[in-house]
Amino acid sequence: MIFVGVDWAESHHDICVLDEAGDILGRRRIEDTLEGVRLLHELLAPHAQEPDEVIVGIEKDRGLIVTAMLGANYRVYALNPMSVARYRERHVTSGSKSDPGDAKVLADLVRTDRHNHREVAGDSEDADAIKVLARAHQNAIWARQREKNALRNALKDYYPGALNAFGTDLDDGDAVEILAIAPTPSLARALSLSKITSAFRRGGRQRNIERTATKIQQALREEQLRERPRVEAAFGKITSAHVAMIRAYSDTINELERALTEDFEQHPDAKIILSLPGLGMVLGARVLGEFGDDPNRYADAKSRRNYAGTSPVTKASGKARVVLARHSRNKRLASAADQWAFCSLTKSPGARAYYDELRARNKTHRQAIRQLANRWVGIFHACLEQNVLYDEQLAWKHRLEIAA
Repeated sequence: MIFVGVDWAESHHDICVLDEAGDILGRRRIEDTLEGVRLLHELLAPHAQEPDEVIVGIEKDRGLIVTAMLGANYRVYALNPMSVARYRERHVTSGSKSDPGDAKVLADLVRTDRHNHREVAGDSEDADAIKVLARAHQNAIWARQREKNALRNALKDYYPGALNAFGTDLDDGDAVEILAIAPTPSLARALSLSKITSAFRRGGRQRNIERTATKIQQALREEQLRERPRVEAAFGKITSAHVAMIRAYSDTINELERALTEDFEQHPDAKIILSLPGLGMVLGARVLGEFGDDPNRYADAKSRRNYAGTSPVTKASGKARVVLARHSRNKRLASAADQWAFCSLTKSPGARAYYDELRARNKTHRQAIRQLANRWVGIFHACLEQNVLYDEQLAWKHRLEIAA
């Protein structure tokens, strides 16, 4: 068995190979290319008879170099940079740091401490594709929200009438289309009802068009503080730019959502996941992508909860004992689990009863949602492990018996 440390960088990677006694068998710097991967395999081949005898430590769980090593059936451990830094401090007291030195630290870590770390899962190609699309979709939503916030800040400085008319829904079709044709108060006051109704139709509105148009026209024509004309015109250009970006992000989000839904529907676990209350196409795909579909990745429901960050952490010393939320976690997955728990309150009587019970025990809303999410992750694990659809009575049977 040999142990390989890969200090990843954008254009090259430093490699260090150790034997079981910790002696250095080889070092090399390779480029992030096909030729670099070939050189890596050449470096390791004389020291290992089988691929599973190669144990790799790297501070990354995805990318072409990781895919290449997984494809070669090496056992890869994606190590948290904070864990690596603490391990380095245990052995290097001088504070020195270099790329070749970091490669040796990574190799030593998987040689002595790999039992404390998680091996990179062998997720299917379908699950990896869903994860890529789900993260891109979420990133686009976040980017649109940033543009929306920037637009709101600009409107506060020169165009409060638009905020009064549309409130916080500045990415809504109505707001986007009106601000596109009237990015300044002067242009907004000149809008006729016919132009407003036409804009509403372009934005996708189908009901209450005339009544809403009248309401918006009145809001835009109300007296308000005004900026100087040239300053107002400059702000108008900024608003037009933000509106164009919001439009582009909305189109991108819709396109990614269609692709994500199509891929998710074809996954073998989709039917089970969609049977769980609170999980729809997008949220279900996000949860699947972050958990992965390797059946051997999680030893039990507890390890899945730990990865999701829903299980609490206990700190005890002497007579002091405190239970805290887990902060070291997959933040995307933790956010999805929280949203799932909240959505389930109107879909599952058992979840609602459990939430109400927690609130009656003086738990805050945030604490109750996190605890409910923890319960849902356990149910999720059981459904996938047993390959069964969700059953409301079976899932909450234990709690119902206690209540009875």
